[in-house]
Amino acid sequence: MIDLNDLRIFERVASLGSFSKAAQALAMPKSTVSRCVARLEESLGIRLLQRTTRDVVMTEAGQLLLERSIAQLSDIDATMDLVSGLAGEPRGLLCVSAGIGFGINILSEILPEFRRRYPLVEISLDLTSREAELVQERIDVAIRMGPIGDSSLIATKLGSLPRYMCASPGYLEHRELPRTPTDLSAHDCIEMPGRDGRARTWTMTRGGEKAEVPLTPKISINDALTIHNLVRKDAGIGVISAYLCGPDLKAGRLVRILPEWSMPPVGVSVVYPSRRELSPTVRAFVDFLREMTAQGDGWQADI
Repeated sequence: MIDLNDLRIFERVASLGSFSKAAQALAMPKSTVSRCVARLEESLGIRLLQRTTRDVVMTEAGQLLLERSIAQLSDIDATMDLVSGLAGEPRGLLCVSAGIGFGINILSEILPEFRRRYPLVEISLDLTSREAELVQERIDVAIRMGPIGDSSLIATKLGSLPRYMCASPGYLEHRELPRTPTDLSAHDCIEMPGRDGRARTWTMTRGGEKAEVPLTPKISINDALTIHNLVRKDAGIGVISAYLCGPDLKAGRLVRILPEWSMPPVGVSVVYPSRRELSPTVRAFVDFLREMTAQGDGWQADI
């Protein structure tokens, strides 16, 4: 008989590519993790992982087992969550993925209330600048900005983020204030790369007028919180969400550029795999986010 816990531990080691990272994620001693994987290999009679001093490399058998086991383990977790929910209130581990800035500034403010309402739910919050693979990484819920490209996910729109083009007074001391969108080409712009890795185009409107500014960013980085910090440190002009730049604009630490022009807001959605749709814990969390949005916690407010 194969121990299901051994299979879960193997999946974490294989997905994270490290015994140490898996031990940390599972809150287990590394020696226990290694022993469980070895026991699984012995039960199957085949090597699943090649161990080196630095890396863990999957064998062909290990890769096949990982690909086939992820979905099954996720189905088991979803079933157990659903069944346990029949006993009463939501409970168990909820794995949430979100952007760094949104996690620090928004989720950290509202998660304590969620925990007060649902004390039997444990939360694992993964803050990252990339889009997590929900099924492969066993993520229950993710907060996504912009369009949702994966049609296999269930998405619920929470609202939208107003954005403003900003620069610091220190930056503007040495550069002429842009008067028109075309003036931006002479400035140091900071932006995220597009989904295809190429530079983005800034699109803005004024009444019925539309302007598109192709960018050659001086700094390209895939994290909104870092863009905010760079702009504050006089590094250039950036487009920043209102919940990040609002206090700085009101305090004069940042200056709004081309205020008569509007940048399009970014939609915010909560997404989850279809197999988690009936989970009482996931449903409680999604409903909670919708409630917090409806109450108006400030992150959607215009300045």
